[in-house]
Amino acid sequence: MDILAFGVQADERPLIEKAFEGKHDVRCLDVFLNEDTAPIAAGYEAISTSVNADLSRSVLQTLAVGGTQLIAQRSTGFNNIDLDVAERLGLTVARVSYYSPYSVAEFAWTLAMAVNRRIVRASNRTRDFDFRLDGLMGRDLRGRTVGVLGTGKIGEAFTRIAHGFGMNLLGWDVAENPACVELGMTYVEKDELLADADVVSLHVPLLPSTHHVIDRGALRRMKDDAILVNSSRGGLVDTEALVGELRAGRLAGVGLDVYEAEAGLFFLDKSLEVVSDDTLARLVTFPNVVVTSHQAYYTEEAVGQIVAATVENVAAYAAGRRTENVLVPRVARASSPTPPLP
Repeated sequence: MDILAFGVQADERPLIEKAFEGKHDVRCLDVFLNEDTAPIAAGYEAISTSVNADLSRSVLQTLAVGGTQLIAQRSTGFNNIDLDVAERLGLTVARVSYYSPYSVAEFAWTLAMAVNRRIVRASNRTRDFDFRLDGLMGRDLRGRTVGVLGTGKIGEAFTRIAHGFGMNLLGWDVAENPACVELGMTYVEKDELLADADVVSLHVPLLPSTHHVIDRGALRRMKDDAILVNSSRGGLVDTEALVGELRAGRLAGVGLDVYEAEAGLFFLDKSLEVVSDDTLARLVTFPNVVVTSHQAYYTEEAVGQIVAATVENVAAYAAGRRTENVLVPRVARASSPTPPLP
């Protein structure tokens, strides 16, 4: 089977090519899937996409007309895919339901520590041989309180690190994680968590119920000197509201690895262009904010697991098997061209 992989990073390409070697022919592209690039997939039965791919109605229609039958997304999240349209078009959609939770949990703490100890500012200063300590004072984490929104695999790994720091543990989720309770976590209502936590970290999926779970009201419930970290999905945070609170001098620091309007920006070199996103442009000017480009998952271990799962998803599709990674199952498609959706 010929496979076309969109949005492949340079570090990722040799892993993908080696994993598919001897099994299927794979062509890797660094461009992301969107309305302009979708026609490239014509003739490919299977494609693989990244988390920032555009898999909306029009793109899915183009893929189906071109003969694509399998979409194997290389991520856990799938909020970028219109699953209802994919099912109506007879497309099989699979994702990666699990990869190293430590990659994201460790990076979330990297962001928290970077803003707490002013690492970026300190590094920039020393590059100019400015070795003053003015404005670089941080705080001990031991004895302080961390609030974890979402205590699944990644949230649990994040909590274990917090426990190692000697922090008080608060959690919020639809169900308690016994492993987190064993570590000493107390589950509370979201408002109580936000009001009491010195560090708030987001590890919930992006769903209609969690969109802007950190909105203006939630931000105003947080301590003025709290640290907010988001390494999950950009849509969890109302960014305009966040900018407003930062402009008012609130929050000790913010670490963001995701941004709600990151599609078309993250993973790309925009250094020679004028970025028209005023909210992002304002956000990165705050000295107590660190923004990275959706790299929390980007470790050898995690990417290796993602690639291996993608290979397995293709194998399962070819064998007609349905696994836990399948979001939309394989459906027999008529031999005639796919008609336009009404």
